[in-house]
Amino acid sequence: MKNKIYISLLFVLLTIVVKAQDSHRFFPKENLMSMGIYYYPEHWNKNDWERDISNISKIGFEFIHIAEFAWIDMEPQEGVYKFEWLDEVITLAAKYKLKVILGTPTAISPVWLGIKYPEIYAMGSDYQRAEHGTRAQQSLSNPVWRSFSKKIIAKLGERYGKNPNVIGWQLDNEPEAKEDYSPSSQEAFRKWLENKYKTISALNNAWGAQFWSQTYSDFSQIKIHNANHVGWWGTNPHALLDFKRYTADTQAEFLDYQANILRPLISKNQFITTNYTATTPFADPRRTKELDFDSFTSYLNKGNANIGDKGFRLGDPKELSFALSFFKPDTKISGIMELQPGFVNWGNVNPLLQPGAVRMWLFHCFAEDMSFACSYRYRQINYGAEQYHSGITKLDGVTLSQGGKDYKQTISEMKLLRDAYKPNAKVPKEIKARTTALLWNYDNLWSMGRQGQTSQWNTLQFFQKYLEIVKSFGAPVNIAYENDDLDQYAVVIAPAFELVDNKLITKWTNYVKKGGNLVLTVRTGVKDRNGHLFVGGWGQSIYPLIDASIDDFDHLLPYAKGTIKGFNKDYNWNNWADLITANKSENVLATYTNQFYAGKAAVVTNKIEKGTVTYIGVDTDDSQLEKDVLRKVYDQANITTENYPEGVYVKWHDGFWVAVNYSSDNYELKNISAKAKILIGTKTVQPGGVTVWQELD
Repeated sequence: MKNKIYISLLFVLLTIVVKAQDSHRFFPKENLMSMGIYYYPEHWNKNDWERDISNISKIGFEFIHIAEFAWIDMEPQEGVYKFEWLDEVITLAAKYKLKVILGTPTAISPVWLGIKYPEIYAMGSDYQRAEHGTRAQQSLSNPVWRSFSKKIIAKLGERYGKNPNVIGWQLDNEPEAKEDYSPSSQEAFRKWLENKYKTISALNNAWGAQFWSQTYSDFSQIKIHNANHVGWWGTNPHALLDFKRYTADTQAEFLDYQANILRPLISKNQFITTNYTATTPFADPRRTKELDFDSFTSYLNKGNANIGDKGFRLGDPKELSFALSFFKPDTKISGIMELQPGFVNWGNVNPLLQPGAVRMWLFHCFAEDMSFACSYRYRQINYGAEQYHSGITKLDGVTLSQGGKDYKQTISEMKLLRDAYKPNAKVPKEIKARTTALLWNYDNLWSMGRQGQTSQWNTLQFFQKYLEIVKSFGAPVNIAYENDDLDQYAVVIAPAFELVDNKLITKWTNYVKKGGNLVLTVRTGVKDRNGHLFVGGWGQSIYPLIDASIDDFDHLLPYAKGTIKGFNKDYNWNNWADLITANKSENVLATYTNQFYAGKAAVVTNKIEKGTVTYIGVDTDDSQLEKDVLRKVYDQANITTENYPEGVYVKWHDGFWVAVNYSSDNYELKNISAKAKILIGTKTVQPGGVTVWQELD
């Protein structure tokens, strides 16, 4: 029996290794980070095509991304297909040694399709059908829509699936798991529920349907709960959570549907991916099964102040920082499929970027092991909804924008790094030891999004707070799911992990017993998987882990100030506070010092066999308490840490050290040895600057 288990485990491990090696065949590691650009030949006079493609090649781009919005040019009338223009573009790309990523055009349907078959459009919460004219308006559960999608995808696969110049496929565009209240979606939701619950009584129990006489006697009675019609106050949070799950499943299944159409028609040398948005709040990438890897889009500068007086020209790093840790699982490659080239047309304010900002973003992607970086778009268009959106070139289609200059410089520098690349470089021991997992679950995001309890609560921002603290320690971070292997990490952090079950609590406990260091925070372990609060103490599911109980929780109004004492320092809080009673006074790390519950614990720690559990029961204003607590966790585990300021990221990747600076102040690198070889930049990293070096043996 033991041999069978061993063989099974060995097979799983070998499969993971093979998949990891297999995905790198699309973008070989020695190329470090390949560079590409979106190009829309259908937007331009045919006489411009060769000039544009030639210039794209001269800049140094290695591939172009085309056709994801061009369904009307491929099928101008139902059943009439015209691909000759696309043939010509792909041939021109080959002439100038550019590879091609083809997009499936399902992000927007041709006008004739919606006129003849209006049922393809999704319905909003007002029960009005969407109309032709913009993106992501279709009902993914509608059989007519799926039929036409299948036809155009199959035609593309048949024509270009064996084309040696086409390296891969992007399915759809920025899949968002958009809510759909149409009849086809209502029916699909009922089927999804029946498949999940089997019996109507099970659904009634899960949804707490006894409350306000919401009990159903048959699945056919169910309609998607609509907050705009029922009213926010009365909408069932458990039903809404299931609707979010269904919508995410529907989006994932539609992507897999497309991949399964393409896969038999294309070469094994062509990949299949899609481009999620950076923080993808509704579409869950892990739900797809048929993609070779995930990619994402990121637009960092959209009118926010960001960090310091120069920040409004440098971008907010937190969105990209999240995506870089989220989309890079251990077993696959990833890349950024759309990176902002300059000013956009949809921000609150759309300032010019500081020269070098795009270059900094690109090197941030490189530092975090992205295999490719692609920018939207090559030419700024002079008409349409995005005419104010900058490109790599300006309106004449020739003159490089500042973003274009940044790309050209980065491409040149990437060639320099390829020459210096050492394939056998080993991860420094201190970096390997610091590698940390932050646990993510969409159910938590959706549940707390519905019931924030205070207007100051933002689940994503709370998660990003912990992510940024750990990265300031110089620790590599993987955003992991609860089913992932946690034993490889010395530290695991679960920020606001609201929905839990006995299986997860047992997994956390075993992780700690074996020597792991688990950090839990406010709002962890208070609900079961259906979103029901546990009967008993607040968050009682984690009491054995933290060796304490939580008596209550508190919020303050914006003008009020809560105070805490810990580590011989004073801290302020305002957003959320758990009032903790520790079973052992020596386990208390910080206590509240004002309000009527002064003296109650705010942070506790507990040792279980070889490991530790730390519970941070407060959300402070400046994150300094959280940072001090986490540093203590690493120190007690004998893990060294750095102390990088906000906006400075330093990362080791494939033998290179990379530093980027989103702050408005110069940063002096202190950890470069005398033997180091600086390849790009200097020891002083200026705002928007980049430094790359190798430590020589």
